[in-house]
Amino acid sequence: MTQFEPEERPGDADGTASASPSGPGAAKLLLTFGHGTADAAEMTELLQGAEVRRLVDVRRAPGSRHNPDAGRLAMERWLPRGGIAYRWEQRLGGRRAARPDTPDTALRNRAFVGYAAHMRSAEFLTAVDDLLADAAAERTAVMCAETVWWRCHRKMISDFLVLARQVKVLHLMHDGTLHPHLTSPEARLWPERGLLIYEAGQQFLPG
Repeated sequence: MTQFEPEERPGDADGTASASPSGPGAAKLLLTFGHGTADAAEMTELLQGAEVRRLVDVRRAPGSRHNPDAGRLAMERWLPRGGIAYRWEQRLGGRRAARPDTPDTALRNRAFVGYAAHMRSAEFLTAVDDLLADAAAERTAVMCAETVWWRCHRKMISDFLVLARQVKVLHLMHDGTLHPHLTSPEARLWPERGLLIYEAGQQFLPG
Protein backbone atom coordinates (compact mmCIF):
# COMPACT_ATOMS: atom_id res chain seq x y z
CA MET A 1 0.00 0.00 0.00
CA THR A 2 1.37 3.41 -0.96
CA GLN A 3 0.65 6.66 0.80
CA PHE A 4 -1.71 7.50 -2.07
CA GLU A 5 -3.87 4.45 -1.31
CA PRO A 6 -6.10 4.87 1.73
CA GLU A 7 -6.70 2.02 4.12
CA GLU A 8 -9.66 -0.25 3.57
CA ARG A 9 -12.94 1.14 4.81
CA PRO A 10 -15.84 -1.26 5.36
CA GLY A 11 -18.73 -0.73 2.97
CA ASP A 12 -16.80 0.58 -0.05
CA ALA A 13 -17.41 -1.55 -3.10
CA ASP A 14 -13.83 -1.45 -4.35
CA GLY A 15 -12.23 -2.02 -0.94
CA THR A 16 -10.66 1.43 -0.54
CA ALA A 17 -11.55 4.21 1.85
CA SER A 18 -13.33 7.30 0.67
CA ALA A 19 -15.03 10.19 2.37
CA SER A 20 -18.80 10.07 2.73
CA PRO A 21 -20.61 12.81 0.83
CA SER A 22 -22.77 15.28 2.69
CA GLY A 23 -26.45 14.40 2.56
CA PRO A 24 -29.78 15.49 4.00
CA GLY A 25 -29.44 16.33 7.68
CA ALA A 26 -25.66 16.54 7.43
CA ALA A 27 -23.81 19.01 9.64
CA LYS A 28 -23.32 22.46 8.14
CA LEU A 29 -21.28 24.03 10.94
CA LEU A 30 -18.56 23.03 13.38
CA LEU A 31 -16.53 25.09 15.85
CA THR A 32 -13.00 24.50 17.11
CA PHE A 33 -11.44 25.56 20.40
CA GLY A 34 -8.06 25.33 22.14
CA HIS A 35 -8.10 25.33 25.94
CA GLY A 36 -4.62 26.78 26.50
CA THR A 37 -4.39 28.13 30.06
CA ALA A 38 -8.12 28.84 30.45
CA ASP A 39 -9.66 27.41 33.62
CA ALA A 40 -13.08 25.78 33.95
CA ALA A 41 -14.91 29.06 34.53
CA GLU A 42 -13.24 30.76 31.57
CA MET A 43 -13.86 27.82 29.24
CA THR A 44 -17.48 27.57 30.33
CA GLU A 45 -18.01 31.27 29.64
CA LEU A 46 -16.40 31.05 26.21
CA LEU A 47 -18.24 27.91 25.15
CA GLN A 48 -21.59 29.12 26.45
CA GLY A 49 -21.03 32.47 24.75
CA ALA A 50 -20.57 30.61 21.46
CA GLU A 51 -23.69 28.53 22.20
CA VAL A 52 -21.72 25.27 22.18
CA ARG A 53 -23.75 22.30 23.43
CA ARG A 54 -21.25 19.50 22.85
CA LEU A 55 -17.45 19.45 23.13
CA VAL A 56 -15.51 16.72 21.32
CA ASP A 57 -11.97 16.37 22.67
CA VAL A 58 -9.51 15.54 19.86
CA ARG A 59 -6.36 15.32 21.99
CA ARG A 60 -4.46 12.06 21.66
CA ALA A 61 -3.71 12.19 25.40
CA PRO A 62 -6.54 14.14 27.10
CA GLY A 63 -4.69 15.61 30.05
CA SER A 64 -2.65 18.66 30.99
CA ARG A 65 0.13 18.96 33.57
CA HIS A 66 -0.22 22.74 33.56
CA ASN A 67 -4.02 23.06 33.52
CA PRO A 68 -5.84 20.60 35.80
CA ASP A 69 -9.24 21.81 34.62
CA ALA A 70 -8.37 20.56 31.11
CA GLY A 71 -7.95 16.93 32.12
CA ARG A 72 -10.44 14.45 30.70
CA LEU A 73 -11.90 13.36 34.04
CA ALA A 74 -12.21 16.96 35.22
CA MET A 75 -13.96 18.04 32.03
CA GLU A 76 -16.37 15.13 32.26
CA ARG A 77 -17.43 16.59 35.63
CA TRP A 78 -17.60 20.33 35.11
CA LEU A 79 -18.73 20.68 31.49
CA PRO A 80 -22.18 19.09 32.03
CA ARG A 81 -22.79 21.54 34.88
CA GLY A 82 -22.65 24.26 32.25
CA GLY A 83 -25.03 22.43 29.93
CA ILE A 84 -22.26 21.13 27.65
CA ALA A 85 -21.84 17.44 26.82
CA TYR A 86 -18.31 16.03 26.59
CA ARG A 87 -16.89 13.23 24.45
CA TRP A 88 -13.28 12.15 23.94
CA GLU A 89 -12.58 11.21 20.31
CA GLN A 90 -9.22 9.44 20.35
CA ARG A 91 -9.48 8.51 16.67
CA LEU A 92 -9.06 12.18 15.72
CA GLY A 93 -6.09 12.72 18.03
CA GLY A 94 -2.77 14.05 16.77
CA ARG A 95 0.81 12.86 17.33
CA ARG A 96 0.85 10.44 14.39
CA ALA A 97 4.15 9.09 13.13
CA ALA A 98 5.29 10.35 9.73
CA ARG A 99 6.22 7.86 7.02
CA PRO A 100 9.24 8.35 4.73
CA ASP A 101 7.23 7.78 1.53
CA THR A 102 4.76 10.58 2.22
CA PRO A 103 3.15 12.35 -0.74
CA ASP A 104 2.48 15.38 1.49
CA THR A 105 5.57 17.19 0.25
CA ALA A 106 4.37 20.68 1.15
CA LEU A 107 4.42 19.99 4.89
CA ARG A 108 7.59 20.62 6.90
CA ASN A 109 6.25 19.90 10.39
CA ARG A 110 6.70 16.14 10.90
CA ALA A 111 3.71 15.98 13.22
CA PHE A 112 1.53 17.48 10.49
CA VAL A 113 2.99 15.06 7.93
CA GLY A 114 1.99 12.13 10.11
CA TYR A 115 -1.49 13.51 10.61
CA ALA A 116 -1.99 14.10 6.89
CA ALA A 117 -1.47 10.39 6.32
CA HIS A 118 -3.86 9.56 9.16
CA MET A 119 -6.52 11.69 7.46
CA ARG A 120 -6.62 9.18 4.62
CA SER A 121 -7.29 6.25 6.95
CA ALA A 122 -10.55 4.44 7.57
CA GLU A 123 -10.26 5.25 11.28
CA PHE A 124 -10.19 9.00 10.62
CA LEU A 125 -13.03 8.95 8.12
CA THR A 126 -15.29 6.94 10.41
CA ALA A 127 -14.50 9.29 13.30
CA VAL A 128 -15.38 12.29 11.11
CA ASP A 129 -18.72 10.67 10.29
CA ASP A 130 -19.43 10.35 14.02
CA LEU A 131 -18.29 13.92 14.67
CA LEU A 132 -20.57 15.32 12.00
CA ALA A 133 -23.47 13.29 13.37
CA ASP A 134 -22.89 15.09 16.67
CA ALA A 135 -22.70 18.45 14.91
CA ALA A 136 -25.91 17.79 12.99
CA ALA A 137 -27.73 17.13 16.27
CA GLU A 138 -26.43 20.07 18.32
CA ARG A 139 -23.92 22.90 18.14
CA THR A 140 -20.55 21.17 18.51
CA ALA A 141 -16.93 22.22 18.96
CA VAL A 142 -13.78 20.14 18.71
CA MET A 143 -11.11 20.93 21.29
CA CYS A 144 -7.37 20.47 21.56
CA ALA A 145 -4.73 22.05 23.80
CA GLU A 146 -3.14 24.67 21.53
CA THR A 147 -4.79 28.07 21.95
CA VAL A 148 -4.42 29.12 18.29
CA TRP A 149 -5.78 26.81 15.62
CA TRP A 150 -3.03 27.32 13.05
CA ARG A 151 -0.47 25.65 15.34
CA CYS A 152 -2.68 22.64 15.95
CA HIS A 153 -3.98 19.66 14.00
CA ARG A 154 -7.39 21.35 14.30
CA LYS A 155 -6.17 23.23 11.23
CA MET A 156 -5.99 19.99 9.25
CA ILE A 157 -9.29 18.64 10.53
CA SER A 158 -10.82 21.95 9.47
CA ASP A 159 -9.20 21.75 6.02
CA PHE A 160 -10.81 18.36 5.53
CA LEU A 161 -14.23 19.45 6.74
CA VAL A 162 -14.28 22.54 4.53
CA LEU A 163 -12.80 21.03 1.37
CA ALA A 164 -14.08 17.44 1.49
CA ARG A 165 -17.35 17.79 3.40
CA GLN A 166 -18.41 21.38 2.64
CA VAL A 167 -18.84 22.14 6.35
CA LYS A 168 -18.42 25.70 7.62
CA VAL A 169 -15.79 25.83 10.37
CA LEU A 170 -15.44 28.65 12.89
CA HIS A 171 -12.54 28.96 15.33
CA LEU A 172 -13.48 30.17 18.81
CA MET A 173 -10.76 32.46 20.14
CA HIS A 174 -10.09 33.33 23.77
CA ASP A 175 -11.53 36.82 23.32
CA GLY A 176 -14.85 35.22 22.38
CA THR A 177 -14.67 36.00 18.67
CA LEU A 178 -15.38 33.42 15.98
CA HIS A 179 -13.04 33.34 12.97
CA PRO A 180 -13.94 31.50 9.73
CA HIS A 181 -11.42 28.82 8.82
CA LEU A 182 -8.87 29.74 6.15
CA THR A 183 -7.92 26.57 4.31
CA SER A 184 -4.24 25.78 3.93
CA PRO A 185 -3.09 26.89 0.44
CA GLU A 186 -1.12 23.67 -0.02
CA ALA A 187 -4.16 21.44 0.67
CA ARG A 188 -5.55 19.73 -2.43
CA LEU A 189 -8.69 17.63 -2.75
CA TRP A 190 -8.49 14.19 -4.38
CA PRO A 191 -11.94 14.43 -5.99
CA GLU A 192 -12.41 10.74 -6.75
CA ARG A 193 -12.02 9.85 -3.07
CA GLY A 194 -12.87 13.05 -1.26
CA LEU A 195 -9.50 12.95 0.52
CA LEU A 196 -6.79 15.57 1.02
CA ILE A 197 -3.14 15.71 0.04
CA TYR A 198 -0.74 18.53 0.93
CA GLU A 199 1.35 18.94 -2.19
CA ALA A 200 1.76 22.70 -2.77
CA GLY A 201 0.35 22.85 -6.27
CA GLN A 202 2.26 19.87 -7.65
CA GLN A 203 0.31 17.57 -9.93
CA PHE A 204 -1.34 14.81 -7.90
CA LEU A 205 -0.90 11.43 -9.57
CA PRO A 206 -2.26 8.67 -7.32
CA GLY A 207 -0.49 5.34 -7.59
